[in-house]
Amino acid sequence: MKLAVITDTTAVLSDDIKQKENLFILDIPITFEGETYVEGKNLSLDEFYHRMAHSPTLPHTSQPSLAKLDEILTQLVSDGYTHVIGLFLSSGISGFWQNIQFFIEDHPELTIAFPDSKITSAPLGCMVKNLLKWGEEELAFEAILEKLQQQIDGTGAFIMVDDLNHLVKGGRLSNGSALIGNLLSIKPILYFNDGTIEVFEKVRTEKKAIKRLVEVLTEKTANGQYEVFIIHTRAEEKAQHFYQTLCDNHFGHQLEIVGFDAVIATHLGEGAVAFGFTPIV
Repeated sequence: MKLAVITDTTAVLSDDIKQKENLFILDIPITFEGETYVEGKNLSLDEFYHRMAHSPTLPHTSQPSLAKLDEILTQLVSDGYTHVIGLFLSSGISGFWQNIQFFIEDHPELTIAFPDSKITSAPLGCMVKNLLKWGEEELAFEAILEKLQQQIDGTGAFIMVDDLNHLVKGGRLSNGSALIGNLLSIKPILYFNDGTIEVFEKVRTEKKAIKRLVEVLTEKTANGQYEVFIIHTRAEEKAQHFYQTLCDNHFGHQLEIVGFDAVIATHLGEGAVAFGFTPIV
């Protein structure tokens, strides 16, 4: 078996992982006032936040290119690959996963699996990293998919945002939820529920929301071992406070602070802090 892994730019990956020859990453473009950019190619993260702060309209994102995915799959056949796993951002926040299923039949020379990650960002990157590792360990394809599904089933994320308007205008949250949150100064805790972002609880203040996030994370990771990521959109102080609170409570899992990429920050806005957790399988 020669395994290729394909993902998208919302997956948080280290530079050494990105250099793996059997990893392929699809760009997700961001559009500001008619101009299209890709983070890391013609737009830095600093430039993105500057543009978002000064643009009269919110940016929007598009799905990865179907033509580019088709091109990669065609090339993989020529390069001698036999198996492919494509793992992309959750079907609950993008239609890309639904739109690519026909490629499985279009490329019969390859054994292809497109599981729904039901997540994005650092947990997605963790899954991609594991797929590459399991491939290097020469696990059977079905065994890899089984371990991946265990990880998907045990993964979750909870989010506190500063401004719900980004999620509303991007079609990721209802207008009613945003109105209540903004008018009453409520800090809603959002979460991925089967891959879709929904309101988990409404908390009155940011301090109480952070405390509640710590409680939820502790509950969700009580059984088993997890990799846990504190993820933020230019909210380093909140993230560090969250991290220190967990350390003070003797949190017993691997813990890392990372930033959301520009695509996800487009929908969350600046000042969001979240945690994502994924089981070690």
